[in-house]
Formats: sequence, structure tokens, C-alpha cells
Amino acid sequence: MKPRKAKDLRELNDSELERLLQESQETLVNQRFQHSLKQLQDTAYLKILRKDIARINTILTERRNAKI
Repeated sequence: MKPRKAKDLRELNDSELERLLQESQETLVNQRFQHSLKQLQDTAYLKILRKDIARINTILTERRNAKI
């Protein structure tokens, strides 16, 4: 899977970003579990997920701070 671009993420509204964040976090937990059991094929996907989660959190924080 390719990393999500910040430009594409900024086009989504807050509720879509929240939903995407939750899905990404659940996927990361599942992928980490598979990695610990040595069932994960693509270990680079863990890094991509972590960075995607960080991008989403950054955008949400920027939007919250802009509303203040």
C-alpha cells in the first residue's frame, strides 16, 4: 500500500478523517499482532501506517487549533 498524501487527506472533512484514523489504528494493531506471530508478509506496511496516522493527527490538530 502506498502512503496517503497530506494533500489528499486535507480534502476530507473532519468526520471522514476521524473514521480513517480509527480504521488505520485498528489495522496497525492487527498488523503488529501478525508481525509478532511471524505471519506478516510486508513489514514496511507498519511504517506506512504509522506515518499515515501521524499525518491524520497533524491535520486534525491544525484544524482544531484554527477554530480557536
